[in-house]
Amino acid sequence: MGTRKLGRSTDHRISMLRGMVTYLLENGQIETTATRAKEVRCIAEKMITLGKQNTLHAKRQALSYITKEDVVKKLFDEISPKYADRNGGYTRIIKTGPRRGDAAEMAIIQLI
Repeated sequence: MGTRKLGRSTDHRISMLRGMVTYLLENGQIETTATRAKEVRCIAEKMITLGKQNTLHAKRQALSYITKEDVVKKLFDEISPKYADRNGGYTRIIKTGPRRGDAAEMAIIQLI
């Protein structure tokens, strides 16, 4: 099984996920559809694991995906040290029910 396509072209999907991961790491939580939240969780956890390595190579890898430099700095200085003793499971998805317009399943994804 690969990644979910989310009804978008490859470039649009990658761009959308980059923005959502950046926003999640910047603000701690976002509200989105449940399937998008599941895709964002996968990438966000990889970024936090990169932050735990705290090497120059890891910082460059994070900078190549996250769109804001200050968010990468926050990832390496604040977020990753919180999870130093934890092996994965850095995010939580809470389902909030259907969206009013199209009944899409909505969820809140947040850092634990």
